[in-house]
Amino acid sequence: MTDQRFRVLPELNDLNRFFWTSGADKTLRILRCADCRHWLHPPGIICPQCLSQDLSAEPVSGFGSIEAITVNHQPWSPDQPVPYAIAIVSLDEQPGLQLTTNIVGCEPEAAFIGQRVRVVFEEQEDVFLPLFTPV
Repeated sequence: MTDQRFRVLPELNDLNRFFWTSGADKTLRILRCADCRHWLHPPGIICPQCLSQDLSAEPVSGFGSIEAITVNHQPWSPDQPVPYAIAIVSLDEQPGLQLTTNIVGCEPEAAFIGQRVRVVFEEQEDVFLPLFTPV
């Protein structure tokens, strides 16, 4: 795997800790409403569909498709390897459930819109970054 020291790690709090640490067991978790079963990301305190506050982190399949992608050639820090692919991945569980992430495990230029991907995790300190690789 490439040297990922350039990544800025998220600040963990009570609302997002489950998301950034769930990769410890290789499982992607997303917040879900217990009342209407709507998935929501990024995490919030109220369901945007039914306004319920009965939300909990639940496992998702970790599979999706690349919805949009760009290949960056600009290193934003001295340690950052280029090029790298930034993508919006639509998760299989629900239309509109998307993550902005990096595509790894292939040359950045080889990734394409519509490509099937699965989650992989990169551990840094106490954070497990969800990245995606081609299926």
